[in-house]
Amino acid sequence: MHAPVIMGVVNVTPDSFSDGGLFLDANAAVEHGRRLAAEGAAILDIGGESTRPGADPVSAEEELVRVLGVVERLAADGAARISIDTTKRVVAHGALDVGATIVNDVSAFRLDPDMAALVAERGADCCLMHMLGNPRTMQKDPRYDDVVSEVKSFLEERLAFAVREGVAEERICLDPGIGFGKTVEHNVELLRRLDVLLALGRPVVIGFSRKSSLGKLAGDPAATTGSLSASIAAAVAAYERGATILRVHDVREHVEALAVAAAFA
Repeated sequence: MHAPVIMGVVNVTPDSFSDGGLFLDANAAVEHGRRLAAEGAAILDIGGESTRPGADPVSAEEELVRVLGVVERLAADGAARISIDTTKRVVAHGALDVGATIVNDVSAFRLDPDMAALVAERGADCCLMHMLGNPRTMQKDPRYDDVVSEVKSFLEERLAFAVREGVAEERICLDPGIGFGKTVEHNVELLRRLDVLLALGRPVVIGFSRKSSLGKLAGDPAATTGSLSASIAAAVAAYERGATILRVHDVREHVEALAVAAAFA
């Protein structure tokens, strides 16, 4: 097995759950992105709107102000591919214009269906994620009959939609949306049965880094984030189950841990 691709998180926001406000300043965000790339991130995922539970929406204008300069400067470095984390076509369009090559849409093109045509027209790669409801409501008593089969059906449908809109299938990866409208048990089941999602035939992205479920699994029922050690344990488990891309905050530590895990695979 090859070591997975590492996607480093660059949140240009005041309110993200794990690092809100730390990189809202464009210069700080760029330096953070450069550090993650130097530590081994092959992709930098830049977002200007928090998707934490209960987060308030951000206008497209504000989102563009936050991310465009950061995207442009990091893309110019050429050290990593740039992903724009947005649900808005106008934001994705602006980011693609200044060097992004991946659109990471947590709504899987549901909130702005014209996003699919943009991705197809520009020949960009994309990530389609499952989310129950929206960030404001997703953690209010999420329920499934079978979380894995329901997430698979959703991703299968969104994959088909994107292809119908002209996106090349080989440019699409899928994300089960760990923590996006799921309980701790749902998240565990999705990772445990990742082979069901891999059967869709597309690379799978896992973003378990620092999620509160990890803190709860580690023994703190009131946890709002997960520790680095718990994040690494989840990343190794995801890698061993076939995940292709791991979206993480702490790149160097994940790169080292996954290199060791790969040596024993």
